[in-house]
Amino acid sequence: MAMNSVQRNVVIAGFLGWTLDAFDFFILIFAAKSIAADFQVGREDVVFAVTLTLLARPAGAFVFGLLADRYGRRPMLMLDIALFSFFELASAFAPNLAALFVLRLFFGFAMGGEWGLGSSLTMEIIPEKSRGFVSGILQQGYACGNLLAALLFWLLFDHIGWRGMFIVGFLPSLLVLYIRSTVPESPVWQHAQSKPAHERSLLKAMRGYWGRALFMIALMTLFNCFSHGTQDLYPLFLQVEKGYGTDLTGKLSIIGPIGAILGGLFFGTLSERIGRKRAIIIAALLSLPMLKLWAFSSTPMLLGMGVFWLQVMVQGAWGVVPVHLNELSPDAVRATMPGLTYQIGNFVAAGVPWLLTTLAEANNKQYGLTMAVFIAGVAILLAAVTALGPEAKGQRFGAAAATSPALEKA
Repeated sequence: MAMNSVQRNVVIAGFLGWTLDAFDFFILIFAAKSIAADFQVGREDVVFAVTLTLLARPAGAFVFGLLADRYGRRPMLMLDIALFSFFELASAFAPNLAALFVLRLFFGFAMGGEWGLGSSLTMEIIPEKSRGFVSGILQQGYACGNLLAALLFWLLFDHIGWRGMFIVGFLPSLLVLYIRSTVPESPVWQHAQSKPAHERSLLKAMRGYWGRALFMIALMTLFNCFSHGTQDLYPLFLQVEKGYGTDLTGKLSIIGPIGAILGGLFFGTLSERIGRKRAIIIAALLSLPMLKLWAFSSTPMLLGMGVFWLQVMVQGAWGVVPVHLNELSPDAVRATMPGLTYQIGNFVAAGVPWLLTTLAEANNKQYGLTMAVFIAGVAILLAAVTALGPEAKGQRFGAAAATSPALEKA
């Protein structure tokens, strides 16, 4: 089903929001080695800042989700983007590692709100038949953010340093102006406001859904282990174990997100035909034969092939996540439940970057072996848990979705 101009603007805003959020997150990943040298600390100490960001994200998802379910998706999304942009800029002026830790904690709080707000707003406005394809687009904003950070690192890092990269990361704040001028409020949220306040409460809306929420948390814990275990340490793998400099590290780091984007679009669209669960399971299991090429290749060309195809599968599975979680959530808490379960999964998996860095450093800097063994186990568990869980493909959202003037506008 074709989308009209209003729906396209919403998709663009949702995609850009997650892209720029991820861009700001990955800047620290690429700068970790330089920050460690500047502050004269270990690399694993700096990577702990990534863990702090992940730990803070559930709190942001909960607070911003509740506010969005009460006051609307659109205004809270604008506030959230402005906040994470501010803390990204402030990170550029951190005088020491302790200050950077505090700033990345606050950044994580703001980052935690964006995914749930952007995905719920988008899924509640677009046509039902477009959900799978748009889900792939939305989630690959994360890969595009990784790609932008890799390009920035490759092209400018030697000239502007890690502090300059954080300053560039302030640019997402401009997205607020785009959302303010082109994106409407969710008609599903507007429809929900016609119900009495007690019927829109979190406890009332979640009646009968607590078991499903626990399943979604378990699922998202595995998903976050899947992505953070393959992405967050990849620049360190190239720099430390392989000994590559800025140029080659940047080039190889660009290849992965390209594969991720293609995989997310393919499997997201495929899920509209074969179902959400089948698409996730196929992508997760196909990651297994890619691990040898990804982690143990000896030449840049083979490493590039490995990272491309592994990220096709990892982010292919992820491409189904936005639509799957939104379809599993009731209308009254759709800004809260998908984002919160996603970020609680992030919270549980938050120690993965630090743990894998510590294990690799203690094991003669064998980052490839450490990550490959971990991801193999995660991929198998992800496929099994997905198979055992529910699916709500085609779930209809609030009655206002079919009658909103915004959606009828050409």
